Amino acid sequence: MTLLYRSTRGTQADALTASAAILQGLSPDGGLYVPTQAPQLDLDLTQLPELSYQEVAFKVLKAFLTDFTDDEIRDCVNAAYDDKFDDPLIAPVSHHGDDFYLELFHGATIAFKDLALSILPHLMTTAAKKNHFNKEIVILTATSGDTGKAAMAGFADVPGTKIIVFYPSQGVSAIQKQQMITQVGENTYVVAINGNFDQAQTNVKTIFNDQDFLAELAENGYQFSSANSINIGRLVPQVAYYFYAYGQLVKQGAIKNGDKINFSVPTGNFGDILAGYYAKNLGLPVNQLICASNQNNVLTDFFETGYYDRVRPFFTTTSPSMDILVSSNLERLIFHATGDDADQTAAYMHDLETTGHYQIKPDELKQLQNTFSAGFATADADREAIAKVYQSTQFAIDPHTAIAKAVADAYREKTDDQHPMVIVSTASPYKFPNAVLTAIEGQEVTADGLAAVAQLQDHIHVPLPQAIQTLFDAQVRHTMMVQPDEMHQAITKILKID
Repeated sequence: MTLLYRSTRGTQADALTASAAILQGLSPDGGLYVPTQAPQLDLDLTQLPELSYQEVAFKVLKAFLTDFTDDEIRDCVNAAYDDKFDDPLIAPVSHHGDDFYLELFHGATIAFKDLALSILPHLMTTAAKKNHFNKEIVILTATSGDTGKAAMAGFADVPGTKIIVFYPSQGVSAIQKQQMITQVGENTYVVAINGNFDQAQTNVKTIFNDQDFLAELAENGYQFSSANSINIGRLVPQVAYYFYAYGQLVKQGAIKNGDKINFSVPTGNFGDILAGYYAKNLGLPVNQLICASNQNNVLTDFFETGYYDRVRPFFTTTSPSMDILVSSNLERLIFHATGDDADQTAAYMHDLETTGHYQIKPDELKQLQNTFSAGFATADADREAIAKVYQSTQFAIDPHTAIAKAVADAYREKTDDQHPMVIVSTASPYKFPNAVLTAIEGQEVTADGLAAVAQLQDHIHVPLPQAIQTLFDAQVRHTMMVQPDEMHQAITKILKID
């Protein structure tokens, strides 16, 4: 069976193979690519406890990327999930207090994006060969902090590619910024914008849909693609770690095969939790996916009311990867909730773009509420969760993981749901040292960046990841800053297009 991909706003007649969809990134009509039918996963859940991360990833990718050969998928998997991860399990599950933590921060940039962005460059270059692609691929990405660094680390010096990352100058942590502006690679470009992530993401989408600019790029031998989770090749690899986590819980004796579990996922752009939704649809025994937001709680309101409204105050928080009011991947979920109705999905997205809000139908909302619960945590609740977990277990968690923990606790108190809870831990505490220190010490800490890293290590006694050690001597290589409406010009300058 060849699994094709269609736009959430288009027709099946325009469907592409997986490799073509990966190269395209975003559909020309502005929609996101989704499978035209349910993938067929060749995986017996009883096998999971004995499978390595690489073996699980192979099986998941084979179900979604049917125009790739087995050897091509294995080569991509083996190149991605190697010793660049500092734990041989790649994504270990640990147990602290009442919860299990799926640790997704053992890669080259100590954040969960590494799990997908380690493999995307290999998928993309393989796809380029399969489609006899002769243009240079320009990865164009907006980041709220983690995607940018992880994407650049993955694509650095990959032949036939360039990568341009835009980030909000005041909307990332000091360590996230230091990681990006010191990124090596002759094909990597980092641009700060004097604005927020939503402005960067909206402008990137607009640039992707600028047909005149795309034609100009083609004349100069370039084509855009994306490393954001709007790219199906970035989203699909994330499905694997939900299955892998389940297998580890069985192997540890925490659950029996077939038992249902909950995942609490810190959520901004909705890609990570959407991967969990796809895992559930593929047969993983998931009871509830808990959508955990910070003060930018647009998703909490949506799952409670069916009304999505981005016209609201924007908060800059200590969990910057979640400081998002336009959650792009939600469009894929909306498409599925409508019964794969592209016209209805396009109408909702048109309302969002023109008025800032949309309202889904009651039956669509009810369908989503069968799978998703949602909640948000304030800045105080975030700090309290970090402090509580550390004081009771000596396990340090970052502010994004703490949001998921706080929301999970509130969910249990409200529902008395006793299913095992997996907190999806998306970043190392060393990526947000000031926030973690402030929470642990119970008072505001003025040190930030590498100074705060050193102080935090004195507290938690966890060895510094290589990704942090290298920052102490890294040279700044990227200093460009533009206004949001100057992003187009920045791209033409980088690509030397007149």
